[in-house]
Amino acid sequence: MGWLQQILTVAFPQDSYGGLSLVPPLVAIVLAIATHRVVASLLAGIFVGALILAGGNPFVAIASTLETHLWASLSDGDHLRVFVFTLLMGALVGVMRRSGGMEAIVNGIAPLAHSRCGGQLTVWALGLIVFFDDYANSLLLGNTMRPLTDRLKISREKLAYLVDSTAAPVSGLALVSTWVAGEIGYIQDGLNGTQLAESASAFELFIATIPYRFYVVWALIMVPLVAILGRDFGSMLAAERRAFRAQLVPALNDTGSFDGTSRWPNAVVPVLTVVAVTITLIASTGWGAIADDNTTERTLLNIFGNGDSYLALVYGSLAGFMIAFLLGRTNARLKSTELNAAAFEGAIQVLPALAILWLAWALSGITKADYLGTGEYLGQLLVGAVDVRWMPTIVFLLASIVAFSTGTSWGTMGILMPLVVPTTVQLLAPGENAATVHDPILIGAIAGVLAGAIFGDHCSPISDTTVLSSQASGCDHVAHVRTQMPYALLVAAISVICGTIPIGFGVSVWLVLPTGIAVMFIFLIAFGRRCEATERD
Repeated sequence: MGWLQQILTVAFPQDSYGGLSLVPPLVAIVLAIATHRVVASLLAGIFVGALILAGGNPFVAIASTLETHLWASLSDGDHLRVFVFTLLMGALVGVMRRSGGMEAIVNGIAPLAHSRCGGQLTVWALGLIVFFDDYANSLLLGNTMRPLTDRLKISREKLAYLVDSTAAPVSGLALVSTWVAGEIGYIQDGLNGTQLAESASAFELFIATIPYRFYVVWALIMVPLVAILGRDFGSMLAAERRAFRAQLVPALNDTGSFDGTSRWPNAVVPVLTVVAVTITLIASTGWGAIADDNTTERTLLNIFGNGDSYLALVYGSLAGFMIAFLLGRTNARLKSTELNAAAFEGAIQVLPALAILWLAWALSGITKADYLGTGEYLGQLLVGAVDVRWMPTIVFLLASIVAFSTGTSWGTMGILMPLVVPTTVQLLAPGENAATVHDPILIGAIAGVLAGAIFGDHCSPISDTTVLSSQASGCDHVAHVRTQMPYALLVAAISVICGTIPIGFGVSVWLVLPTGIAVMFIFLIAFGRRCEATERD
């Protein structure tokens, strides 16, 4: 039973698993793509990781899989809050749908989005508005906009892409969001111990990186470009053609199934309640967190950044559900039994996503430093003789690989930022030379971590936001990954060729940004096809 342990002891001393740390996420990813069975693939990846940690003893690995990894992931307080939030959002959507509120929203938006282009732009614009949290963005947009996109013959795969591309990118860039404190904190961790620790501001660097996060900025611009030009490519084009040629689904209110009870407040008021309560609680918990800290400035950024987003999301969704239930009784005149059944049905629909989310968290946990150290192993690849001009590119690619392998953008940022900042500073200012906080290569390297983490997370089938986007959009999870990946890879390739490489060699970021947009436009014109066209066209 100890044969693997003996090999590990000889090959990887000092508790380092080296390349073996990549095996569990690779097993899960390859199996998920090959078999389309995401739950079984994730379980296989977790078991393989536990088997490596157990030195090849399958009995110890089984016990460790159940107790150390699955149970620990399930019992985590923040994870439980996400589960509760997701269930409440599912129940909320079920009640809003049954009371006719969502159909009323679709009917109200339909005159503004009477075409496939208008529908896609509407989803994109709403995604920019729901900027404060990526989870809330995915669940609200996917569930609310699905009837509209179905009516306009926009495929579920395209909806999932629209939702996923306006979730983490928007939250990552927003100055008031559940992401900002974490991102600034990671930058500060990287600055600590360097010659810039006293003179540089983590917030200043965070702001400076915004135009340098090429993948994030261009991914957000790619969405309206695809919509306006009406051109798709790859597997997304096939999905769009299937949806376009499918028989038109009649609107629910046209069938008379709600007997005239469809009213927009039944959906708009609960959603606004979720947003208002969530923002209020983030602000109040953030204020409480810094109230006794004399070293922290009382700015809106710091208040929101230190808020308890998990708690806020739970009680925000609970308040929204209660309002939706009340409106269902008073405005839609539905019985409590009908609303209870609708809420139960809505909650049941998110259970498969919760199962995948739970297992994805468990697999992500097994890759952490306390266990296999997957990210640390990949991060150490930075150390060595590297031309500093290539640092933004190397960092972006490495962050992408780490995020893809682990399924977590936050974990990737936390792993790499403390390695990237000191390494870049050292390469920029060897010996007693002084580095500057305004150096484009340093800013580009930090931005590479933030942007690469989101790119890898977008492509990873074990990412929580990828799971939530596909579930909320009613799209098969593997189909979402398969159709979104070509778009993400295109933007990533442009980010490297037109972004990180030129920045490293001294090209101004303000020249780089429009160049990347122009390249995306040219690619879509040259290689994109309209779904209305025939296969030969």
